[in-house]
Amino acid sequence: MLAAYGISQAQAPAGVKKYVRYKAKTGDASWGLLEGESIRRLTAAPYEAHKAETKAVKLSDVKLLAPAEPPKIFAVGLNYRSHLGNRPAPANPEIFYKPITSLQDPDGPIVIPKTALNVHYEAELVLVMGKKTKNATAALAKSAIFGVTCGNDVSERDWQNGEKKDLQWWRAKGADTFAPCGPVLVSGLDYGKLLLTGRLNGEEVQKQYTSDLLFDAAAIVSYISQAVTLQPGDLIYTGTPGTTKKMMPGDVVEVELEGVGILKNKVAGA
Repeated sequence: MLAAYGISQAQAPAGVKKYVRYKAKTGDASWGLLEGESIRRLTAAPYEAHKAETKAVKLSDVKLLAPAEPPKIFAVGLNYRSHLGNRPAPANPEIFYKPITSLQDPDGPIVIPKTALNVHYEAELVLVMGKKTKNATAALAKSAIFGVTCGNDVSERDWQNGEKKDLQWWRAKGADTFAPCGPVLVSGLDYGKLLLTGRLNGEEVQKQYTSDLLFDAAAIVSYISQAVTLQPGDLIYTGTPGTTKKMMPGDVVEVELEGVGILKNKVAGA
């Protein structure tokens, strides 16, 4: 089962822990600590005070959910030089919001709205905040990040940049299911140089190290916190590399992040 999510079966390095949100056949959604093929239920989210139960359930017996319960979702545009094209590099992180309703689970469908004609994938590293953060220095910002996961900042390019583009990216980036993330939330991982890979129908279409971010995780968190208070559980999609392509119903898109796993979603029509 671990292999299906691209999760290494080797023992994690000291200090690295993997968490999931899941739903068993009976019961509500729960947080859990992933240990091999077993999950120990947590009494609260991993970035909050919690205890891990002794009894475990099998990973194969549950449905994985997005490992997030965010008060807010932020995202960063134009954060890899390979994605800029002819555009100049921004002076500061370019931040926008995605609504909570855009979240989607691992294996859940990315649903293309009926009026959408040009929907693209965007493979990304996603930060999960662990502490309330306001006016943070870069050093304090880094310590406030709890962990990371894989994300796909799904984008409708015509609504975003087309001739009849919207005033804001409320639907171009925020339509339902346009923010898949998962499969696991990893804490204690050095996410400064991880290989990020995007695949469409098995073909590698994006590949870059997170060390190539124009604004790294600490800089992004610090910048946001100067204007908006970050809260535990907030998500930040950090930007996508390279050139993206249009997706069609029936396609399968994968985002793989070294040390985390593979986020896999099928594309469907509304």
